[in-house]
Amino acid sequence: MPEQDLDNDYAGAGYNKRLGFGARPAVILIDFVEAYFDESSPLYAGVDDALAAGIRVRDAARGSRVPVIYTNVVFSKGGINGGMFIQKVPTLHIMEQGGPMGAWPKGLAPSADELVISKQYPSAFFGTSLSSTLTAAGIDTLILTGLTTSGCIRATCIDTVSYGFRPMVVREACGDRDERPHEANLFDMNAKYADVVSEQETLDYLAGIGNQT
Repeated sequence: MPEQDLDNDYAGAGYNKRLGFGARPAVILIDFVEAYFDESSPLYAGVDDALAAGIRVRDAARGSRVPVIYTNVVFSKGGINGGMFIQKVPTLHIMEQGGPMGAWPKGLAPSADELVISKQYPSAFFGTSLSSTLTAAGIDTLILTGLTTSGCIRATCIDTVSYGFRPMVVREACGDRDERPHEANLFDMNAKYADVVSEQETLDYLAGIGNQT
């Protein structure tokens, strides 16, 4: 189906409605860890541009006093807490606790007052305190950056809207090992679950939040 026909088909079905940014955002950086940046890693994805964009969004959030949250994937030795996920993707064993592939890449180290959520499954919400933390802080908008678009970004995006928060997925600050799943999942998330927004739109929004404080 040609792209214009596809857009018209989705619009006719009621998809692609804009949610818009809310009033109380948080930024989440999902699984920006060495496993995706070290060329010796089987999960290497060549996503340095997404990391650079994620850092710019993170720095803008810091400047506007917007909460910043990080996630990483940490399995116990042997991976028993990885359940079916690690059985489906055995490569995830490289993220067992203490291994170098779970480290933060250069430029991303969280500050002492920023929340780090360690998870074992794709969604940042599953089995974690993220929803309660956002609710207690009065957050209504979650700005999503990180890796990978077709995996943990998508899973977190769906749970974000399911828990009643506004998901904003920053196009340039997300990455995948191939452009085809990256673009397909951005399209689908924008149609059904989230607003896929540009980095510049996000930076402008965060600057506006800063001007209000």
